[in-house]
Amino acid sequence: MTSAAVPQPRAEHEPSASAARGRRSSLAIALLAGALGAAMVLLATSRKWAEGTASVAQGSLSQSANGDDITGLPGALAVVGLAALVAVFAVRRLGRVVVAALLALSGAGIVVSSALGASDKAALEEKASKVSGLTHSPIHDVAYTPWPWVAAAGGVLLLLAGVLALGYGRHWPAMSGRYERAGTPARSRARRGAATTPDPDRPEELWKALDRGEDPTEAPARREAERGA
Repeated sequence: MTSAAVPQPRAEHEPSASAARGRRSSLAIALLAGALGAAMVLLATSRKWAEGTASVAQGSLSQSANGDDITGLPGALAVVGLAALVAVFAVRRLGRVVVAALLALSGAGIVVSSALGASDKAALEEKASKVSGLTHSPIHDVAYTPWPWVAAAGGVLLLLAGVLALGYGRHWPAMSGRYERAGTPARSRARRGAATTPDPDRPEELWKALDRGEDPTEAPARREAERGA
């Protein structure tokens, strides 16, 4: 007689375990990429992006411009992206999708604005005009540093965090919403509901019940009804 096949529950649970590991990995990568990317952008925008020489009446004068002088967009988007990364865990469903999309768009905007600022000399020319007193003062021997591309790399990391949040964010945990409007935990509310029924012969207990918003006459009336039944 042919023996019945023995079920193998372990094989059935392997895909779900693999999916759980993938979700945990996506969460860890998104958090690391988002935090590191924002830090890289904020650091890079505070550094020198370009330098050159301005012609003035006394000869020539060196000028330099950091990332914030050239474009303030990468730094501002880094702050927005970091806030969106934190907000992902404070919202659910459609709200999480919207915040994840904002995170991804912040990263993409950083990449584009940093790439455009890598060859921009308008900030140097503006500084040269202030020094020389001329409306259009030329700037010579312009040299650019790698910092714009560091900011762009940070934007790529923020973009990666946003893409992961869009793909896996619905499986990530959310902040607990177990606290009521007054800021009192649900456990305390249940403890108040289980309080001893006030004694009608003790006025101080009746006042305490009224302060808690309870009806001190409800329980005795119920007991009288049960006794009459």
